[in-house]
Amino acid sequence: MKNRNKLAMLALSVGVALGYKKKKDGQEPTWFRAIQDQELKEIKRYITHGQNVHVTNRRGRSALMMATYNHHIELVQLLIEAGADVNQQDDLKNTPYLYAAAEGYTELLELMNGKVNPYITNRYGASGLISACERGSVDAVEWILKHTASDVDHINNLGWTALLEAIILGDGSGNYQQIIKLLLDAGANANIADKDGVTPLEHAEKRGYTDIASLLVHQQNLL
Repeated sequence: MKNRNKLAMLALSVGVALGYKKKKDGQEPTWFRAIQDQELKEIKRYITHGQNVHVTNRRGRSALMMATYNHHIELVQLLIEAGADVNQQDDLKNTPYLYAAAEGYTELLELMNGKVNPYITNRYGASGLISACERGSVDAVEWILKHTASDVDHINNLGWTALLEAIILGDGSGNYQQIIKLLLDAGANANIADKDGVTPLEHAEKRGYTDIASLLVHQQNLL
């Protein structure tokens, strides 16, 4: 009898666990299979029949977010033309724009031109500009500065501007030197320090980034 009760309890607990998982996971919107498999003809059929392009999956990802994660240029274009929002955040607070900026997907950024909200930030409080600077993507930084109204002195949750991000998380190489110059030319304030009061110049000198330090000193001399 005891063994039977134990088996019954085990079956019940497994059933509860499975039921909870099913409830938690839910069902994917039907067209996400086509999105995941990148079946353009099927996706076009869904859109033609009035598919809501802003519906999300279990991770809060829209079809455009998934296409951006997968760097599928043609699918991104199709979805944007169908009205998909490049600023729609998923559960990680990523947006198609923020992710494309971070990864340096300039061809996707071009498709998003005129639709970007540069003030939306990710879970770290970073703008698309800050993320592009961190990754050393010169083309993405240049595109953002040219085509959006991004705040060049925006400060993230760590207390870093784009300038500090490029110095602290960069490696001082040519890409980062170009990014520093782009930021300074765009009016970045080279005197904004981090939470500990350490300036961009002090960070550059500490790391031995002499070329970047020279750019910062030159900018300060112009003020």
